[in-house]
Amino acid sequence: MIWVEGLVPHLKALHLSFVAVWVAGLIALPRMLARHDRAIVQAEFAQIRRATHFGYVWVITPVAILAIATGSALIFMREIFTVWIFAKLVLVTGLVAMHAWIGHTIIAVAETEGAHEPPEPLVPTILIFSLVVGVLFLVLAKPELGELAMPLWLLQPLGRQLPFDIPK
Repeated sequence: MIWVEGLVPHLKALHLSFVAVWVAGLIALPRMLARHDRAIVQAEFAQIRRATHFGYVWVITPVAILAIATGSALIFMREIFTVWIFAKLVLVTGLVAMHAWIGHTIIAVAETEGAHEPPEPLVPTILIFSLVVGVLFLVLAKPELGELAMPLWLLQPLGRQLPFDIPK
């Protein structure tokens, strides 16, 4: 498995590149959506709508999938199963949720003629920046978060029967 260890720096560089493009797209798309003004000429509106749709479907979504795939591969290759990595994955889930919300907004603007106004780009941009700063903090500081605070009933067996039969 020595050859796998040699792939880690290259995979890490790919992962960082994919993440950079994904985050840039997540920041740019809400700004492009804000340009969906029905008062502009129809040709300009159609051009902006096509650009946001194309960027989301053919650039940002594939790069997001590649960023998550390379990040997952790095977790398993380096065997990093600590509390901070799970906290990072929670923040990455937030980025995925923002990605899905932006996609939903693109579709809503395109399919509901005049009925859907895109939101101002400030709020999604702040949310995305907050998530990215949180991820960067966790990755660069690797804080010792200790054990997750769990209720006592989750940490010890209670000796109860499962609510279903276990197949034999």
